[in-house]
Order: sequence, then C-alpha cells, then structure tokens
Amino acid sequence: MKKWVKGVVPAVVIGSVLAGCSGGDDSGGGSTENIDQEIVVNAMSEPPDLNPALATDTTSGWILDHVFEGLYTKDEEGNPVLGAASEVEQSEDGTTYTFTIREDATWSDGTPVTAQDFEYAWKNVLNPDTGSSFAFYMYYIKGAEAYNKGEGSVEDVGVTAEDDRTFVVELDAPLGYFDELLTMWTFYPVKQETAKENANWAGEADTYVSNGPFTLETWSHDSEVIIEKNEEYWDQEVVTLDKITYEMVNDATTYYQMFKTDELDLIQTVPTDVIDQERDSEEYMETPYFGTYMYMYNVEEEPFTNEKVRRAFTMAVDRELLTENVTKAGETPAYAFVPEGAETPSGDFRETGGDYFEENNDEAKALLEEGMEEEGWDELPEVELLYNTSENHKKVAETVQEMYSQNLGVDIKLSNQEWNTYLDTTKQGNFQMARMGWIGVLVDPVVILDYYLGDSPNNRTNWVNEEYDQLIADAKVEQDPEARYELLHEAESVLMEDLPFNPIYHYTNTYMTSQDFENIVYPVNRYPYLKWAEKTAE
Repeated sequence: MKKWVKGVVPAVVIGSVLAGCSGGDDSGGGSTENIDQEIVVNAMSEPPDLNPALATDTTSGWILDHVFEGLYTKDEEGNPVLGAASEVEQSEDGTTYTFTIREDATWSDGTPVTAQDFEYAWKNVLNPDTGSSFAFYMYYIKGAEAYNKGEGSVEDVGVTAEDDRTFVVELDAPLGYFDELLTMWTFYPVKQETAKENANWAGEADTYVSNGPFTLETWSHDSEVIIEKNEEYWDQEVVTLDKITYEMVNDATTYYQMFKTDELDLIQTVPTDVIDQERDSEEYMETPYFGTYMYMYNVEEEPFTNEKVRRAFTMAVDRELLTENVTKAGETPAYAFVPEGAETPSGDFRETGGDYFEENNDEAKALLEEGMEEEGWDELPEVELLYNTSENHKKVAETVQEMYSQNLGVDIKLSNQEWNTYLDTTKQGNFQMARMGWIGVLVDPVVILDYYLGDSPNNRTNWVNEEYDQLIADAKVEQDPEARYELLHEAESVLMEDLPFNPIYHYTNTYMTSQDFENIVYPVNRYPYLKWAEKTAE
C-alpha cells in the first residue's frame, strides 16, 4: 500500500512498479511504442455540467481539468505555472495583472484562443442571468461582486481584453494566492463565438470546444465520457495518453469487480468492506483530500430551526467509531469545518484552532430536551436524512442512524437520490438534513469557509450570519498574514457556535490503480490528473 501523510504536499506523482512480463517485449521498462495509450477510470456518476461557468462538483471538475486550461495550470508537483498565458506582469501595488495569451494557444477546432474569449467567459460567470454558483470566487476582481448581485454594470468589471493577446485583470486588493485561484475551472476560457451561437454548446460532445490537453469526443449520458488527446494543444508533446474513458458505475461492488477483472484501470472510493484485504496491495492507495464530509441542517425546517437540537445531533455521533470501523480509509474525525493541511505563520490552521465540541451523549440528550421544551414540542418532529446514492454514503448514514437511535433515542428515516436529482433537491431546500462534501479548490481556510457565506449558492442550509460574512470579507482584503488567519479563526468560531451543519470527518481519498501506468498525479484537492500519465505494460 502507498499511503501519504495528510495535508503536507499539494500533489503526489505515482510511478508504476512493473510486475511480470504480461506486455511481452514491450513490458518491464522497455519501449512502450506498441502499447495502446488508453486508460479507463470510474467517474461513478454522470457529470452534472461540463460548462466551466456552471460546474460545481468534483465529477464535472475532473473532466473539465483535462479538456480545458486556464491562464495558469498546475505542474506535476501541484504548483501553479503559466498555462494558456505565456507571460504575466503585475503592477507595483499588486492589484493589476496583465497576461499575454500564448501565440500557440488553440481551441480544439484549430482557431486561436484570444483574450476576448477570457473576457467573455469571466463576465459570463458573473452575469446574474447565468446563475453560476461559483461566481463568488471572482469577487476579488474590481466590480465583480456588484455586477453579479445586480448592483453594478458589466462595464465596471475589471477584466479587459486590450487586444487579441493582452488580457488585463484588476483586483480590489492584492491577493497572494491569485495564481493558484486561476487554476480552478471557473476561470477557464470559453470560445465566445461557439457559446453565443449555441447556449447549450456544453451539453453534447459534437458541439463541444475546449483548449486543454484532451478533447471531448463522446458523451453517452449516464454511461460514459470519452476524451482524446488534443493535437491542437500547445503542450501536446508532454501528453502520452491517446484516450481516457470515464465510466459511470455507482455500485461499489460492481466497480471493484470491474477493476479486479481489468475492465477499469483506476477506481476511487474503494468499497469499505474490501479496504482491509487490499490495504497491503501495491494497487491500493490513500491520499490526503482537503475537504470535509458533513451533514447539512436546513435551519428553516423543524427540528433544526433550534440551535440546541442541531448541537445535540452533532454531539451524538461517534466519529472515531465511524472512521475506524465503517469508512476505514484513514479519515480524521471532524470537530470543526476547516481540515488539516493549511499552513499559517502560527502553524497548521486546524491544530491552532483546535476542536469546537466533543461527543457527549448525556449532554446531547439534555440539549435535545431543552430544545424541544423551547419549541413546545412534546415529540420531536420526524427527521429524514437525505444522501446521494452510493454504497459508502449508505453505510455512513446507516451507522449514524443507529447512533441517533442509541445515543439520543431518536429514530430517523433515510432517503437517497441519484446525484443530479440530489443536487436539485438540496438546492431547492427540500430537506431537513442532507449529506454534503466540500473540497477546497486550493489549500487555504478561506475557500472552505466560503461555503457558508450567506449569499453563497452552495450554502443550502438557509443559515445567514452577518458577523460571519463580514469576518470573511475582512479576511479577504487583510494583507497581514497573522491578522488574516485570526479573522478566519473568528469566522469559524461563529460558524461552529451556530452549527448549521454536522461535520463528520475530514476526507482521505482511496484509490486502486493498475500498475500498468505511471506518472499519474494525485492532487490533495482534485481527482487524479492524467496529463502526464503513460501506460507502460499491457
């Protein structure tokens, strides 16, 4: 087994350990010239949206990261490096960036990527009519928040294409991690002409145009996505794979068996009931993942309108038992929102902030009784826990259900929905308590804490706290690092006092990967990156 310490590296690159000679003369470190450079991975579900402006989930992001490229991209160590831009100049005050688009940056249809494409794409994300849930990531840009909230003009947004290759970005204040922020898919370019001609250009493979190392060739909805090497990509010489197939197999037993029979080369979220037997396998791996698994409370739906009830439900979950005996993948029990891994001048943010609560069944029962008395409830309103369909999510939910029965004397119902339906249901607020995970697009506390901003479309709890929002806003413009992190600690304290959610554990990803491949990169906040991957044996 390969296991990596949580939160200490932005990405790890795994080379293959060649075993046996199944590839004949081309295996065991020899030439790979006659080996089909193809890999089949499991996406588990249909990507909800492959439009960079609208995607909010890690499944869609996994594909987008391979078919698009922003001004910056990531190298094999996870560091931001220039991508579609060849040069960048920063003003002395740190608020203005002038990018030069590569002369050889090309769309998959052979036309040049232009600065106008970037301007169009970013302003489209901010356009209130677009309805982008990730538009708030652009609020660092001058005029962006006002335009997105319908309080300003698009002409006042600080992104300008001065000519075909010159793109200027103006920020409200210097931002130390702006280069890394620009690697996320929300900042990818979109071909202006294509998008204006067809509003649904991103819905099918035959109308899809992108600028990354791969192109979208086939999208058989609810079945598979196939991407192929983009011969128009400026850096295509570093791309070895000719084809990546994303299967959509959600049943854990099925996709595990498909891996064992070589129908899949890489699977994620290894079934919990086989982790113990696979733990010592060279194919098995645990990697850090900068995010938190949680249950959201809808604070406008009884009984979670009451803070004491929310706290009771939070304190009645035995996280150590759950992670050690159910999930089994080295996850860290969560007693706060921000996971380990974000370094600050005072040390790791999580270690500095500490835990905000502890598990205590007696206190949880007392809080539940107090909350019911405050609301005048003789009986607790019926509670339903909603989760998206997955064998592992089901096992966690069933365990939590049993804990509530034993520790609180409360019987809850369980319900599950397929991912796309689930996203719509929770977005509409049609739930009492629902599973959710949040992964930081970069390793910084602010991108975790952003989730519960009052105006964040991703915050589906209906919880709004002006003090919390202001602390986050202040932190985003604070230039002194120590003062900035102190503001973020204060914000997390406000969040954990009101508890609109129940943190369960901080993620670890589990994978099984065929040893026929090398140079696969495993980022701490994305799924495996295959730009440099190579098949070395059949």
